[in-house]
Amino acid sequence: MTKKHIVVVGLGGVGGYFGFKINQKNESSQKYKISFVARGETYQKVKENGLVLISPEHPVDHTRPDAVEQNISDVKNADLVFICVKEYDLENICRQLKEVISTETVLLPMMNGADIYERIRTIIPDNVILPTCLYVASHIKEKGIVGHKGKAGKMIVGRDPQHFSAEVDWIADLLKESKIEFDFKDNSLTDIWTKYIFIASFGLVTAKHNSSIGTVCENDEQKQEASEIMKEIKMIADKKGIALDEDIIQKTFEKASAFPFETPTSLQLDVNSGKGNNELELLGGAVLNFGKELGIHTPFTQKMYNGVKVK
Repeated sequence: MTKKHIVVVGLGGVGGYFGFKINQKNESSQKYKISFVARGETYQKVKENGLVLISPEHPVDHTRPDAVEQNISDVKNADLVFICVKEYDLENICRQLKEVISTETVLLPMMNGADIYERIRTIIPDNVILPTCLYVASHIKEKGIVGHKGKAGKMIVGRDPQHFSAEVDWIADLLKESKIEFDFKDNSLTDIWTKYIFIASFGLVTAKHNSSIGTVCENDEQKQEASEIMKEIKMIADKKGIALDEDIIQKTFEKASAFPFETPTSLQLDVNSGKGNNELELLGGAVLNFGKELGIHTPFTQKMYNGVKVK
């Protein structure tokens, strides 16, 4: 029987952390064929030295996959693709993937966003796509080296609403074998939107004011702005039939106050360091688009979106 071929596209903080765990286990079991796809200097480093993860879960360690590719066009016969790129690269990567996958290939997007599933489905209409939500504190230390701190990363993976009965138990087995903490659910949308209401509101407000998560919790003006964005997202979720807790706003602030006061958000760091690409469309644009589509007014999100856009 041919081994299933697992492909990890993108070796940043997320792809590097989860890709490392999957591949390290497979180095001893040899159960799957595993390929990493990376660009430029990351490709060179991983090709030469393997992928390095520095984490409390592992001593400084490196792992070598069966193949490291520089181009998606070199990937053949993938059974499962972990899409671990920044969301502003998503459409570009999906167009390239479409050329090399079969209709049997399962896609597992590794990025937190409320519209990720729809965006992939638009470009790749027929495949099984598993909507996923991630919790992990990992980042690129340098090309080919990923740092992880805090608790073990966790994935919440849901069935594809369009292919509900697709055979995906083997993917749960892969995650279990790789000692990745995960929940496999029939419906992961509540988890995805619960995470999204947090990252969108805090991302937009911290980026606009160049402030921290702690400041948003304690500054009256910023707390009010974050609350109003959360209300707009909750209205969208209600209209889409996604069940969020009635006290989601209070719970989100409670979750945020558990972070160290000075904790930044990735949108705030990207916008205020003048980085060209950032996640403004993921965290603001998606809310505005859903609002238009569903006839829901989103004036606070629009205001914060405009404020970040001009920075």
